[in-house]
Amino acid sequence: MVTRFIIAAPLALAFATVFVTAAVPVFAATPQSVCDTTPGQLRAASTTATAVAQQRAAILITTGEHLCADQARGEAAKKFAAAARILNVDLATLATPVVTAGK
Repeated sequence: MVTRFIIAAPLALAFATVFVTAAVPVFAATPQSVCDTTPGQLRAASTTATAVAQQRAAILITTGEHLCADQARGEAAKKFAAAARILNVDLATLATPVVTAGK
């Protein structure tokens, strides 16, 4: 009985650790830059979209900004991603700074 416990206890602990770390949301480690730069970048990208897409994206961007103010960066990132999908913009390309010659 004791040997089963000695073998099973570490295995149970390892499995529990795996399941707990898998349950942590991806957006838990969302950087502050999502709240600082993404809304402005999405608004700039929305200038080329249709009026309906601009309006839908503006609602999501504003909601994301309110979530950022409430320290809910993960939920804000989801709203910004939804706005980017509406605008047919890739958030990864928005986050990449544009390097100009001589700077």
